[in-house]
Amino acid sequence: QVPLVESGGGLVEAGGSLTLSCQASGRTFSAYTWAWFRQAPGKVREFVGLIEWTGQTVYADSVKGRFSISRNKVDYSMTLQMNELQSEDTAVYYCATDKYGTATTQNYDYWGQGTQVTVSS
Repeated sequence: QVPLVESGGGLVEAGGSLTLSCQASGRTFSAYTWAWFRQAPGKVREFVGLIEWTGQTVYADSVKGRFSISRNKVDYSMTLQMNELQSEDTAVYYCATDKYGTATTQNYDYWGQGTQVTVSS
């Protein structure tokens, strides 16, 4: 069973918005850090942003001011609100969670299968 399930990906025009969701499945993740990563075609997977259990958020410079992460502690879900999308944001987006997750590592214990986001210019 996949521990995390992403949804909300799709095709959007440049300048538009999209909201991704990540839902825990089969278990709870209390006091865990939740994060979003993305992998564009031909590129390595990169950090997008995270939200700590305290609610503190950290974002990559490339998305700061355009993307926003929120989390629901009751149903163990997370959303990524993406605004002012650019063609460079085209990628498969993954959510991940780990008790000790940070912005500088991809060593997260639990991952989703990813959802495609395509931004047309």
